[in-house]
Amino acid sequence: MDILLLKFLLLFSLALFFVGKKHQHALAFGIQIVLIALTSYWAVNTWLSDTSEQTFSFLSIYGHPVNLRIDYLASFFILIVNFTMLTGMLYAKGYLKAYRERKNQVEFGLHYFSFLWLHISMILVCSIHDGYGFLMTWELMSLASFFLVIFESENKETIKAGINYLIQMHVGFAFLLVAFLYASASSNTGLGFDGLAAYFSNHAPFPLFLLFFIGFGIKAGFIPLHTWLPHAHPAAPSHVSGVMSGVMIKIGIYGILRVLTYIHTDLLPIGVFILFISLSSGILGVTIAIAQHDIKRLLAYHSIENIGIIGIGIGIGTIGLALHIPVLAVFGFAGGLLHILNHSLFKSLLFYAAGNVYQQTHTRNIEELGGLIKKMPKTAILFLLGSLAISGLPPFNGFISEFLIYFGMFKGLLLGDLQADILILAGFLSLVLIGGLAVFCFTKVFSIIFLGTPRSEKAKHAEEVSNSMLFPKLFIALLIVAIGFVPTLFIQPLNEVVKLFTGDLAIPISINPLFNKIAVVYILFVGLIIGLWLLRKWQQNKNNIQTGPTWGCAYEGADPAITQYTASSYADNLKEFSNLAMNIHAHKVEFEEAEIFPSEKEFASHSSDVFEDNLIKTPTNKLLVYLEKAAIFQTGKLQHYLLYALLFIFLIFLLTVFNVI
Repeated sequence: MDILLLKFLLLFSLALFFVGKKHQHALAFGIQIVLIALTSYWAVNTWLSDTSEQTFSFLSIYGHPVNLRIDYLASFFILIVNFTMLTGMLYAKGYLKAYRERKNQVEFGLHYFSFLWLHISMILVCSIHDGYGFLMTWELMSLASFFLVIFESENKETIKAGINYLIQMHVGFAFLLVAFLYASASSNTGLGFDGLAAYFSNHAPFPLFLLFFIGFGIKAGFIPLHTWLPHAHPAAPSHVSGVMSGVMIKIGIYGILRVLTYIHTDLLPIGVFILFISLSSGILGVTIAIAQHDIKRLLAYHSIENIGIIGIGIGIGTIGLALHIPVLAVFGFAGGLLHILNHSLFKSLLFYAAGNVYQQTHTRNIEELGGLIKKMPKTAILFLLGSLAISGLPPFNGFISEFLIYFGMFKGLLLGDLQADILILAGFLSLVLIGGLAVFCFTKVFSIIFLGTPRSEKAKHAEEVSNSMLFPKLFIALLIVAIGFVPTLFIQPLNEVVKLFTGDLAIPISINPLFNKIAVVYILFVGLIIGLWLLRKWQQNKNNIQTGPTWGCAYEGADPAITQYTASSYADNLKEFSNLAMNIHAHKVEFEEAEIFPSEKEFASHSSDVFEDNLIKTPTNKLLVYLEKAAIFQTGKLQHYLLYALLFIFLIFLLTVFNVI
């Protein structure tokens, strides 16, 4: 009955193309609610039932059965996907109103249809172990997200970003296909995850794991496999950016975790590899983010940073298993898994808040903003909360997941040998550096966007968005605070997922009193902050507070809009450090010596990703040189093309006569 309902939802989603624009969101939302109720029931029932897995017969591909198998890992991801996609759909209602006059019924229908199918495909990817069904739904996920990215298809840059994304997703698909085929051929088993157990028990696991890691890592956005991400996230509408960053890239993490459940030997090289790729992703991701002026591009690089943090947890956990350090294994995996949930919350919140700013100001360039806390106070508070959470600061959820990883590393240092200590210290110091740089970056972002005075007319005329756009963010914010204050409610259910990797090892109950003490400190700290704020308000009400422009050192012509700190000047101190990951391109006109009264001069700079420049653009440009030489055959004359066809037929004839083919 459940599967029949799911199949009915898949077919009924086609109705989105046949209803009017006014009713498309309501229909899509209705279908989504039923989908969430059904799949969440499966997920929760897996935790509550005596069996650790539920199996449903889904469909048959040319006589080959494809089943849905819901275990603890799948359940964990399904619940995260459902919540984030729900908030994305709720936010889309208000956000897409601005496009109602520009987009027709079919375009809106395709958008909602793609949004639903992205949701459906992610659930199916997490539930299917068969190789044919998994690869088919993986491809479906890429296609659905591609159509979401190119929603503003009238923009050439959007189309370019979408095609870039689709090509790289197909490269990842090719690696996954080769990995499944190689495992199947080497172990004489069927195509799918179940065949991996036989392969890994008889072969060295690292080479095949590397193939899977590249395929899944492109989706996840690990450096240097990340180059699609900073283009696709800014190009997509903000609700799409929120769900892509919040959950879609985590499906790549799901794939890596799923493969790890089948590997029980030679784990050390795999753990070290994951750790150092993740360290690079975290440090370089946040470093490049600091130099960005486009708010959504900046958030995209922070997605790479947080994928790095998740990977650090997984890598540390895998090293703990390899070196038989239980506390390192348990807390590494627990911290990484919890950070998957936490990042889905604060990153979707930040993208939705960035969408508020973009809708009101029509710019993503933070250098054109400023003073929005007075114009959009609710958005500012929610963005601040998300900024504190993503920076790993208490009392919010980002601190809890990073604390688990730190806790595991601290305990592991006391139990491991020199080799383990070196790896743990590398992870520890990198996580500290990532956290510090994240605080620096979001101090810059929040102050430039929301504090000071407006830097442009766009910012001067901004207003707070509608409640329909604020409600889903408030919903997310409550969960962010809840995980920060009562983490045990969310950590203990992770035990069953952690055990998939650690066996019988689980998060010890003895950690609960520690979190209870931390919660008490939180409450006292928040009470102190509220008390100081009330005292300040009381003092302000007693005294006559005068306001005026910032003192310009007696210079009367100073324009606050252009004499404030800019994002570039704020981040200038990190310029030398960030040059490792970026190419800085400056455009300026120098003063001439003969100029007694210099005219106005301009200076502009922008940064480009060194990995994209060297791994994508340089090889592509070299290829284009050779392709341009072959363009002499593209004459535009029909008779020439007919001649090419005749020559090809003649060549085939000759090869056949001489038994070459």
